[in-house]
Amino acid sequence: MRPLDPRLLRYASATRGVLAAGALLTLLQTAATVAFAWLVTDLVVGAIRGEAAAELGVQLGSLLVVVAVRAGFLWAAQVTAARGGATVVGQLRERLLGSVARLGPGWTASRSAVDVTLVAGRGMEALDRYFSGYLPQLVATAVTMPLLVVVIGWQDLTSGVILLVTLPLIPVFMVLVGWATQSAQSRQWSALSSLSRGFLDVVGGLSTLKLYGRQHRQEARIRAVSEEYRLHTMRVLRMSFLSGFVLELAASLSVAVIAVTIGLRLLSGSLDLTVGLFVLLLAPEAFLPLRNVGAGYHAATEGIEAASRAFAVIEEAEDLPRAAAAGVAPTAARAGADRAGEGIRFDNVTVGHGGKPPAAGFSASVLPGELVVLSAPSGGGKTSLLRAALGFTRFDGRISAGGRDDVDGRRDAIAWSGQLPGLLAGTVASNIALGDPAPSAAAIHRALTEAAAGDLSPETVLGSGGSGLSGGQAQRVAVARALYRLRTRGCPVLILDEPTSALDTMTERALVASLRHIADEGIAVVVASHRPAVAAAADRVIELQGVARV
Repeated sequence: MRPLDPRLLRYASATRGVLAAGALLTLLQTAATVAFAWLVTDLVVGAIRGEAAAELGVQLGSLLVVVAVRAGFLWAAQVTAARGGATVVGQLRERLLGSVARLGPGWTASRSAVDVTLVAGRGMEALDRYFSGYLPQLVATAVTMPLLVVVIGWQDLTSGVILLVTLPLIPVFMVLVGWATQSAQSRQWSALSSLSRGFLDVVGGLSTLKLYGRQHRQEARIRAVSEEYRLHTMRVLRMSFLSGFVLELAASLSVAVIAVTIGLRLLSGSLDLTVGLFVLLLAPEAFLPLRNVGAGYHAATEGIEAASRAFAVIEEAEDLPRAAAAGVAPTAARAGADRAGEGIRFDNVTVGHGGKPPAAGFSASVLPGELVVLSAPSGGGKTSLLRAALGFTRFDGRISAGGRDDVDGRRDAIAWSGQLPGLLAGTVASNIALGDPAPSAAAIHRALTEAAAGDLSPETVLGSGGSGLSGGQAQRVAVARALYRLRTRGCPVLILDEPTSALDTMTERALVASLRHIADEGIAVVVASHRPAVAAAADRVIELQGVARV
């Protein structure tokens, strides 16, 4: 990530306000700094000249006022950076989670949930340090440093030239050390991801590991990954200390050169004491933003790395709609084709890129009132087609649902339940009415009944990932969620992916009967399944074998 990645301005609009407010407050701080240096100079020189105490008292009072004003500007800048940073992080996290939702379950299944969680959680929290520590100093470098160079050069041309020669050396050292730090930070983040994934896998499979007596080997593996993470963390810290040393040394030597030249000219009488003292007070302030921006960068490297990964996810999601609807433009109507209330239609759809696609040249229509089963061996493309219909994966061809062939329109028309229940911590009712700001108790009860889960209380409390339910119960709650959406939003299409794979025969028969009844109400029902009981209740069974046309 660059010092100020322009993608921040695009994906988090509050960044513009933070930068504008920071620049204004930095400008005021700079003016207060110049006034402070001038008043101190005037006070010291006046005392040396033996001015009256009354005059010195007025100068001292003015100095105290400037100190208070400068402190107030500094406090305001810190508050603005902290609050603005929180707003920006919130916007970026919201954009990231929205992108993950847009990419869908197909994308998340191909990646570790730990990686996404780290970026959205710890990574975004670490980005706070970028806005509270690094970004204000970056703004100060762009605003304060040029102004102070101009002021110093105006008062003493020699000191101004020295600043112009020595200041560029510091960014060179910063870039060299920054490259090494960024590389070390990337390796540290990868080690943290490996550690988190390994620990989560061990916790999830602990019972199996104990059963086979392999828990101790996993303990050694976690210890090894933890040691690797510790080593990478120490390397990052070592780079940070090295950077701080280099910046302090370069700034101190530069200020020392200015001080020596001023001292020699004061002794020779070629420089006035007022000018020399004023320049000497301002010289360290000219180097201070660069020194602080270096220290702030190293404190914010973790957040910068997380932001880069978040941007990659957001950009991937931005590319999805164009790829998911390749060659498709949303249309309000197509003569002789789609009509309002139509079910779902696939026209020459190919899913997958590179190698042999799981579904190629697939065409089929499911009209209102039909119950159609998609059947294929494992990996035959059933789930890929359903994900394509929901806009969760790239495809070629055309898919329409409810008379709409754009992604948002298809999603509005479809009530869906996937292979994984995807339940959250909370009650059964909150999982069924997910996203409904005003849940209907009657609709929840009806959805549970139609999902063959009428014996399950809506007030049952679930743990993380829906723990507390059996596999079959979790599956039926997920189906009930799709049915709740179907009823409350009037969706014309219902899509279920392997809804009976974890059910016993009697429960499966009850759920299939509900699906048959829903189809008879005029809903287009599509079920991906290889179960004979589901196929027996269907109006049609579509076998996916390479290229299918029905």
